[in-house]
Amino acid sequence: MLELSHYAFVASLVAVAGAFALYVAWAVAVRSARGLGLAGGGTVTAPADDASYAHLGRYGTILVANSFVFLSLSLLLRSLESGHGPFSNMYEFSLAFSWGALAIYIYFEVKYHLRSLGLLVLPVVLGMLLYATTVPDTIEPLVPALQNNLLLTIHVATAVIAYGAFALGFASAVLYIVQKDNRFRWLPRRQVLDEMGYRSVVVGFPMMALVIILGAVWAEIAWGTYWSWDPKETASLVTWLLYGGYLHARVIRGWRGDRSAALLILGFAATMFTYYGNLFFSGLHSYG
Repeated sequence: MLELSHYAFVASLVAVAGAFALYVAWAVAVRSARGLGLAGGGTVTAPADDASYAHLGRYGTILVANSFVFLSLSLLLRSLESGHGPFSNMYEFSLAFSWGALAIYIYFEVKYHLRSLGLLVLPVVLGMLLYATTVPDTIEPLVPALQNNLLLTIHVATAVIAYGAFALGFASAVLYIVQKDNRFRWLPRRQVLDEMGYRSVVVGFPMMALVIILGAVWAEIAWGTYWSWDPKETASLVTWLLYGGYLHARVIRGWRGDRSAALLILGFAATMFTYYGNLFFSGLHSYG
């Protein structure tokens, strides 16, 4: 079963790499075609999916869906083999993070038809999966602090959703900055990207709050204290406060545009520090 899990992981990695290549080819084709149309004195009004090159994007989306299925299968088989959820080491964390990013991205693409967000979400996923190939993937007995499967599974599941949503917000923010003055007609308009960044945080922010709450409950059970200012705990709190500041600035202060995009990028940087911080700082989460 563990071997099948590994094969599914490799299939997911190949599929997401192929999907990213197709998305890049699709974006280049759309940009070139629209550029030619404008150069000829005409206007380009047809949606990208009505053009002859739309099959590149559609095939890319099919590969994304396949990558998600393979990754789900890999996590499921590994969990059945190990008897616990994906929370015992960085290999499992990386697969779970990638799964969450793909799940949130697929939801937003299906609901809002914003395939161009994949140009930045998929590299994040691809990077996480490639990183997973560099760390041990062996199944080891759980350390005592992790022997609370149900609570920890929910804790990690909410973190996966939060991290995936923040990855989508990061993609929206970067594309927002790139799309200055709506210069690229093959990208969504800035207003749309700004709204997508906001909606992603609306999903991720309460999930991150739940991560912290569940983590505190687990810490009290495992270590006898709800909060110990462990580096990962502190980084999680800082990340949550940054996204809370983003929501406050947007809803109460009316922030839009570049300032909001900068906060989303800063928030995702904090998210990645939260994810990798235990590799550089000692603490109660150093087992990861």
